[in-house]
Amino acid sequence: MDLIPTPDQVVSAAGNVAHSLLYGGLADLRPMPRTLIDDGELREVYHYRPLRDVAQTGDPVLLVTPLAAPSLCYDLRRGCSLVEHLVELGRPTYLVEYGQVSFRNRALGMEHWVDEVLPEAIRAVHEHAGGRPVHLVGWSLGGIFALLVAADRQDLPIASLTVVGSPVDVTKVPLVAPVRPLLNLTQGRGAVTRAYRALGGVPIPLVNWAFTAASAQKVVTKPLAVLTHLDDTDYLAQMQAVTRFMQSMTAYPGRTFGQLYHRFVKGNALASGRMEVGARTVDLADVDVPVLVFAGNTDGIAPLPAVRPVLPLLSGAPEVQFEVVPGGHLGMLTGRAARATTWTAIDAWVERWSGSAPAPEAPAKKAAAKKAATKKSARKAPTPKAPTRTPAVTETVASTPSAKLPAKKAPAKKAPVRKATAKTAPAKKASAATIGSNPSRRYGSGGSRALGQR
Repeated sequence: MDLIPTPDQVVSAAGNVAHSLLYGGLADLRPMPRTLIDDGELREVYHYRPLRDVAQTGDPVLLVTPLAAPSLCYDLRRGCSLVEHLVELGRPTYLVEYGQVSFRNRALGMEHWVDEVLPEAIRAVHEHAGGRPVHLVGWSLGGIFALLVAADRQDLPIASLTVVGSPVDVTKVPLVAPVRPLLNLTQGRGAVTRAYRALGGVPIPLVNWAFTAASAQKVVTKPLAVLTHLDDTDYLAQMQAVTRFMQSMTAYPGRTFGQLYHRFVKGNALASGRMEVGARTVDLADVDVPVLVFAGNTDGIAPLPAVRPVLPLLSGAPEVQFEVVPGGHLGMLTGRAARATTWTAIDAWVERWSGSAPAPEAPAKKAAAKKAATKKSARKAPTPKAPTRTPAVTETVASTPSAKLPAKKAPAKKAPVRKATAKTAPAKKASAATIGSNPSRRYGSGGSRALGQR
């Protein structure tokens, strides 16, 4: 809104204020309809119902939520919901969430999500979708879990992996970097360790405080932002939806938080590409499916320097694509600019690595799957292996679009989805004319590059 508002702006602002007072807000917060197809301890797998006039086709997408954050991150509001976008395209869409964490869940460790929650969710989606391979999309810690599962369980029917705003090198996170030397002084016997053990985890108020602290500047300037955008209905609706999201956080289980705190935050273990899960070490070099990685250009929780180091660690992936998109930690996933940047890139990626026929059935018997997992658990930490090649890495920098852009057209020749083929298929080389460019989106290419195989 202008410093001296125009008559049209005054009318729009008055209408927005009146609508907010009479109806409690401007955002359409109705959730997309869904059906529970599988559940277990801290595991609920949902299938989003297709639209009546849109047939579901293609491989399914499984959205992986992080701990503590609600599944609203994928279904923020009508008109700005990744779920709604995928369903409207006719893509079979699923989501795994974890429900409310209580004190009785305090003994659950990170291996519960890597060994049971996510693998069982993938199998449930695979079977429900008629035996098709599954495309994983994980945001924040959900992306970390998806990476660990893809590295640990090559037997699962995973077609591709998309990681959105997942920090790998925690030393590059501004909120954590200044205090890491102090954390290491206590050697695991400090106040933080005693506190989360006594509480059985991290309660909801502390989680809310952490997310608020990460966006302190936006919280301080929020009243001014509302005042200067009183005439912008879409802006105000987005702010209302984000406020609801921030008020819907859940707790962290005690043992899981302890592992993340000591290994991930204090130890920065994942920066080396390896992390202990249960009685074994999981190596990101074992990921053998294509990986799409996103970083937000204003993300304070997972900034670009914290996300980019994952690229060389994925040496076993047939292809790695890196996209820098507008937005902060939540905005890059479901902000208004994401509709023409992040979402179109996900659409093109999933379409590219989708097959036209169902993949071979994964082992149906849970006993066999558990046996394989037990065998992995008994194995000692693997000897670090030298990668024989570097995956093709393509980097793209996105600028904030001025208008909604058309989706990228899928290549005429689709890449195979079977893992055996994906491992041996050579990465596509870009010509000198196309390196770092993306003609279907208004992306700057000044900082882009393509790294070929060596």
